[in-house]
Amino acid sequence: MIRRALVVASLMALATPAYAQVRFEASIMGGYTFAEGVEGDAVITPSGTFNKIELKSGGAFNLSFGVVAHNGAEVGFIWSHQMSHLSLSGFDTKDLGSMNIESYHGYIGFGATDYGPVDFTKANGQPATIAGPVRYSTTVGFGVKYWANNHFGFRAGMIYTPTYITAEAEGWWCDPYWGCYLVGDHKYSNQFQLQGGFTFRFGGGQ
Repeated sequence: MIRRALVVASLMALATPAYAQVRFEASIMGGYTFAEGVEGDAVITPSGTFNKIELKSGGAFNLSFGVVAHNGAEVGFIWSHQMSHLSLSGFDTKDLGSMNIESYHGYIGFGATDYGPVDFTKANGQPATIAGPVRYSTTVGFGVKYWANNHFGFRAGMIYTPTYITAEAEGWWCDPYWGCYLVGDHKYSNQFQLQGGFTFRFGGGQ
């Protein structure tokens, strides 16, 4: 029993300094997102003929939380919310309504973008709603951070988020080794967010 207690105490003594150096950071950021839609084949509807879905640029904010190891490596999660507007364009144009875009990502990792529902009026005057799809996306960003003291600082930077929307058949490709296969044109909606805000640090024995 005494030997086991000594072993446990030794392991705790070794682990405590490393754990004490682990820090946690939380940030709240605000900014502006430059958004773009996707273009495809023309579609004929009772409201007109359209070949592009437009997303308006607008204000945005996000919240993040990360774990920072003693060597400076950081792993975390970021949630972003953008105020946008949905419209159709092409041979005709039609404004559909406001839409919120939310994304969920690990730091420089994989995640998802949620295009919120849009309420609009049909050509016959009846109200309707377009359900908000969730699409695969990834994000990458860079910026600067300045600490005013051990627990409070400022951040500024840019985040780029491409979101996969759909793919359209583009034609056939043939080669002697692989044979012939159908090639698709992948459609992405891109968002560039400029942001700035506050960050808070705690833990790490501070």
